[in-house]
Amino acid sequence: MFYFKDIFFTKSFCVELSMFLSKQKQCKKFMFFRVKKQKINDFSLSGELKDKIDLFKQTLIDFNMMKVLVGLFVFFFGTVIGSFLNVCIYRIPRKISIVFPSSFCPNCNNPVPPQYNIPIFGYIMLFGKCKFCGEKISVRYPFVEFITGLAAFFCFISFSPLSAVIYFCFISTLIVITFIDIDFQIIPDLLSLPGIVIGGVISYFVFGRSFLEIVVATVTGGGIFYVIGKSYELIAKREGLGGGDVKLMAFFGAFLGLKSIPFIVLVSSLSGTILGIYLMLVKGKDTKFAIPFGPFLSGAAVLYVFLGEWIISWYLSLLIR
Repeated sequence: MFYFKDIFFTKSFCVELSMFLSKQKQCKKFMFFRVKKQKINDFSLSGELKDKIDLFKQTLIDFNMMKVLVGLFVFFFGTVIGSFLNVCIYRIPRKISIVFPSSFCPNCNNPVPPQYNIPIFGYIMLFGKCKFCGEKISVRYPFVEFITGLAAFFCFISFSPLSAVIYFCFISTLIVITFIDIDFQIIPDLLSLPGIVIGGVISYFVFGRSFLEIVVATVTGGGIFYVIGKSYELIAKREGLGGGDVKLMAFFGAFLGLKSIPFIVLVSSLSGTILGIYLMLVKGKDTKFAIPFGPFLSGAAVLYVFLGEWIISWYLSLLIR
C-alpha cells in the first residue's frame, strides 16, 4: 500500500516541479487527477520528477480503488442490517420477538431457507414469491434493504468512523419507525423513549453539547408538537398529532440539538402539506383522511443529518443579501 508521505515532496522537488510547469504553455491545464499519460510523455521531465509524479498518480489510484472496495463492503453490510430492520418492522408492532424464531413466511409460517436470506438477491432468486406457498413477497423488503445500504454508504463517505456508525444507527431506527407508522400509524415507545436517553448521552459525550442545550432542545422539540397537537384537538375535536410524534421530536431534539428543530418542523410540515394537497386534489381524499406524520419527520431529520448545516447556511446567506 502507498502513502502520501512516501512521495517525499522535498523543497528541491517542489522547486523543480514549479519551474517545469511555468515553462509549459499547458501548465494551466495540467492536473494530476486528469492528465493523460501520453501528455506527460510529451514533456521533458527529469527522471526523479517523473518517478515521483507516477508514484503520486499510482497512490491516488490505489487509494480510490481501496475506497471503492470499502464502500461496496459498507453498502452490503448495510443491506444485511436492512434485512434485520425488515424483521423489526414486521415483529415489533405485533409484539413478536425479533430474535426467535428465524425469518419465516407470514402466510404459511415456513422458515425462509438460509440461501434466500441474502439481502436483495434472495428476493430476486425467489422471483418475489414464497418458495413454499407461492405468496407474493412485498417489494418493500428489498427496498428497505437497499435504502439501508445507501444509508450506510453515505454515512461512510460523509462522516468520521465513529460519527458514521452513530448516524447509521440513528437512520436505521428512523427507517423502522417510518414503516411501522405507515402500516399501523403508531410510533412505538420502545424506539422513541430509549432514543431520547441514548441520543442525549451521545449528544453530550460525543458531539460535545451542553447538558442545558440538550434539555432545552428535548423539551422544545416535544413541546412544540404537544402544543400544536392539543390546539388542533381543541379546534377540530379530533386528534391531529399523536403522542408518538411528540416523543419522536423530543428524540430529535436530544440527539440533533436545538438548531435542528426549526429545520425539521419546517421541512416535514411543508412536505406533509404538499402530499395532503395532492391526495385531496388528485385522489379525492377529504380533510379527515389520516396521514402518518412520522415518515415526514424522519425524512426531514435524515435530510438535516446530511445537508442541514449547508441548507441553513445557504438560506441565511439569501436573507443577508
